[in-house]
Order: sequence, then C-alpha cells, then structure tokens
Amino acid sequence: MKKKWILKEKPDTAVVKQLAASLGVLESLALLMVQRNITTADEADAFFNPLLDYLHDPFLMKDMNIAVDRISTAVKRNEKILVYGDYDVDGTTAVALVYSFLRNQGSNVIYYIPDRYKEGYGVSFAGLDFASQNNCKVIITLDCGIKAVEKVKNASSRGMDVIICDHHYPGDEIPDALAVLDPKQPACSYPYKELSGCGVGFKLIHAYSRIHGIPFSEITNYLDLVAVSIASDIVPITGENRVLAYYGLKHLNESPRMGLREIIREAEVTRTLTIEDVVFKLGPRINAAGRMEAGKRAVDLLISDDLKIATGISREINNFNIERRTVDRTITTEAMRMISDDHRSTNSRTTVLYNPTWKKGVIGIVASRLIETYYRPTVILTESNGFATGSARSVQGYDLYQAIEACSDLLESFGGHMFAAGLTLKKENIKPFMERFEQYVNSTISEDQLVPRIFIDAELSFSEIDEEFFRLLNRFQPYGPENMSPIFVSRNVSDSGTGRMVGSSGEHLKLDLCQESTGTKTFPAIAFGQANYFEYIRGGNPFDICYSVEMNEFRGNRNLQLNIRDIKTP
Repeated sequence: MKKKWILKEKPDTAVVKQLAASLGVLESLALLMVQRNITTADEADAFFNPLLDYLHDPFLMKDMNIAVDRISTAVKRNEKILVYGDYDVDGTTAVALVYSFLRNQGSNVIYYIPDRYKEGYGVSFAGLDFASQNNCKVIITLDCGIKAVEKVKNASSRGMDVIICDHHYPGDEIPDALAVLDPKQPACSYPYKELSGCGVGFKLIHAYSRIHGIPFSEITNYLDLVAVSIASDIVPITGENRVLAYYGLKHLNESPRMGLREIIREAEVTRTLTIEDVVFKLGPRINAAGRMEAGKRAVDLLISDDLKIATGISREINNFNIERRTVDRTITTEAMRMISDDHRSTNSRTTVLYNPTWKKGVIGIVASRLIETYYRPTVILTESNGFATGSARSVQGYDLYQAIEACSDLLESFGGHMFAAGLTLKKENIKPFMERFEQYVNSTISEDQLVPRIFIDAELSFSEIDEEFFRLLNRFQPYGPENMSPIFVSRNVSDSGTGRMVGSSGEHLKLDLCQESTGTKTFPAIAFGQANYFEYIRGGNPFDICYSVEMNEFRGNRNLQLNIRDIKTP
C-alpha cells in the first residue's frame, strides 16, 4: 500500500539554533525538541529529567475529597468494598492497583471483572448482584462507569454507594454516583485530562495516602501497573502520563511485581523494556485472559505474591495468547475473503462485516488488521446475547466516534473515542447501519485521510548518526502518542551489495545502506514487509528511505540499525 510522506513543518530556525547552542547538541536533535514544544533549557530539563514532584495534587480532581472520605469510613467500619473494573489491560491493572492498596490498608475488599461474553463492557446488573450478595456497601468502578446511569441508580436503590473512576468521555447525563472521578467530565478542573483508567485509580490512592499519612514512596511501588496501562491503552505520553510512564518503566525494569515479572519471563524479553515492548509483548498477554477466558485471571496474576501460583497463571495466560493469535488470524482471513468477494466494497469508504460465529474477544484486533490492508474506517460485528455487537477502528485523523454517533438511533449502545469504539445493535439494524455509516463517512472523510501517512520529523544525513546521537535520541523515551519515536528521511541511499530477503516467506529485507554524499559510512537496516523492492535495490539503484534509529542487540553484540518504515524509488 502506497504511503504519503509528510515532513513536519519546520519550526523557527532561530529558536532551534539557540536551543542547540544552549544545550550543546546537534540542530537535528534541537529540532525534535522544538517540535515537542521544548524551547528553553529549563523546559528541556523538565522533559528529559521528569520528577514525581511534577504530579498534580489529586484533590484538584472533582469529587476526590468525597471519594476519599467514603473509602476512609468504609475502612474504619470494616464495610465491604467491591473494586469493579473492565476486562482489558487498563481495567485489570487498575483493579489490581486499587485492590492491592486497599488490602494493604487492612480493608474488607473484594474485586470483580465482568465476563466479556455474558455481561459485556462496563458495569453490569450481574456485577451489582454479586456486590449485593456479598453485602458490599461501596463499589469503586475503574476504567468504566461514566455512562452507567441506570446501573448506578440500581446500586443506590440497593443501599450501595458508587465511586466512579473513569477516563472516558461522559454522555449527556453524568451518573448520580456518590463521587465521580473523571478528568474529562465538564465540571472537573483537573489540569491533565489524558490519564488512563489505572492512572485515575493511582490518583485515588495518592489522595487517600495524603489524608492518612502514608509515605508517597509506598505507592510508587504501584507505578509498574500504571506504566502498563498507559502503554496498552494508547493514551498520550505527555505531561503527567510521561512522568508516570517514566518511573513506571523504571520500576518495571528494576523490580516488577511478581505477576508482571512472570509475564515478562513468558514473553522472553531479556533486554530493557520499552513502551513498545509493553504494547506488543506484555499487553496482549494480559488482554488475552479477557479475550479468551476471563479477565479475572489477569487480576489474579497481577495481585499474586505466591511464585507457584503466579507461574501457573502466567503460563495459562500465555496459552490464551497463543490461542488468541490463531483465532484472530483465522477470522482475519475469513474477513478479507468476504471483502474480496463483495464487488461493492471496491469503491466503499468503510468496511462493515458481520459473522455471528466470530469470537467477540478478538474482533477489535481483526478490525485493526483489516485497516492495514484496506485503509478505511472499519467495524467488525459478531453475535452476543441475541444482539450484534462489535468493535470499530479508525484511520489517522478521522473521528470514528462522531460517525458512529450519527447512527445512534440504530444502536442499543455505543462508546469509545476518536480512533476506537464499541457498539451493540439489533441484528435487523445491521444493514441499515452499514448503509448509514458508509453514507456518513463518505460525506465527511477526505481523500487524504484514506491514504496512510507517515509523519517525518526531520531529514538526516548518515554523517549525523552515531552512538552519541542515538544516546541523546534515546532520552526522548518513553515514546507513545504525541511523543512518538522520531522518524527521519534520508535520500539517495543504496545497498552495499549484501542485501537479501529474510523471513519465513522472504517478505522482509536485510540491507547494508550507504549514502553517496557521506562516503563509506554504512548502516545495517531492516525493512519489514517490503521485499517487493528487492529487485530494484539489488541492482545498486538509489532510493529514499524513512526510518527510525534503534539499537540492535543480538548474542551480546550491539549496533545501530535503521528500521525502515517505507521506501520510495524514483
């Protein structure tokens, strides 16, 4: 698939030069800083040396004092507290965090994760029945609840106080809970709006600790969970999230809790963990529990302090992940066949597919995979509890949530954000939804948005790349949304003659690249899924590349490597 390269707009050259001079770094590195709104030495220091002192006062969040007072009363009276969370990584890490903290305070606390297949997303009546049967007086929802208007009324009618901890956008009506902690609700003046669900949970225990004189150093032990949630939920790694992710990754690498340590072992990650490792190696394994079996198993693992139990559950979850990969590959193949067999899809601006036999837990992954081939807003539906239920994914720059909202009269429920959403509808509304969704997207999406784009930070000469450059570049981590790994472009490069196709099907390229203007300096490079360029490249012809710079570690050897994102030939 052809990709459009977009070189980011160059900031004021004078500002870049001044910053480079004041810090004693290359202008190419200063350029990356200014692109991230770092224009002074003090701002650079705050960015590259984030401090926990930069975290905001948790009591700036609306209703925080009410939430802490009620939990304090429950602990004092030994009232039973239910910690209730979503079944994905953000929800299960949040439940593990709040449950473990309250357990350590001697509270009478239990936890609950809904069944993805029987109950669906969010607060469920089955969950409220569980709380009532266990005589719970307080329910703390994590990573869900902001739209649970009727469920909160039901809980209140049963004599249970609900504290909502969520980070999603609310609907038209805020639930009438005892306390609602959500920085995105209109009346909340909390300075940072992009916390993960687990991040909101962390602010709750931070506030509780402040009131009860618990040293802050005791709650930093939970930051490994927060880092996993930030990475896996793809929230911006800016501001407060950058601080939490920075220290959470440090904790994850130095002394992770037993459950996470066992997942890392199963994932066979032996180097220093990055956000990318969490996204692609740890997160999918934690998610696999809820996708294939029960999200509760992920919490069981994350709170475990028994090595034998943790090892057993981590193996079980790893097996779930292996099964998940098999199932999502099968469904993706079936979905692609459905698209290719439907002649109408050729000119469509959307993909909407329904198959009642597809496994609900993996259809979001399938939607993402289809976008890699058919770059357009995608909805994958299956059957659950007599309804069609599905996951939707968007393309860069297009607001999927608004498109689904435009079809809301055809839906039983929906929720999500700009790039991902979930929805439920009656099966007889599938065809009308397909038509309305296609019509709305067709009238609102631009041609440009239907072409995958690669945003390039700067143009580099190979002469600028060395280990010192990489050392400074590496300090921009942790990478993530709004602070992505920098992508560079270099022009007129060629292979030294050692290039070859690699991979089980020869689908990748392993190259050794040089640039005529920089002499004999050569860099090893890997180009995943781009073997179609091999014949051109092995002829010694020049081409342009966009890439990221990384450190390749293999059998104890370390060397700089270019990870090629795309290739352009004349």
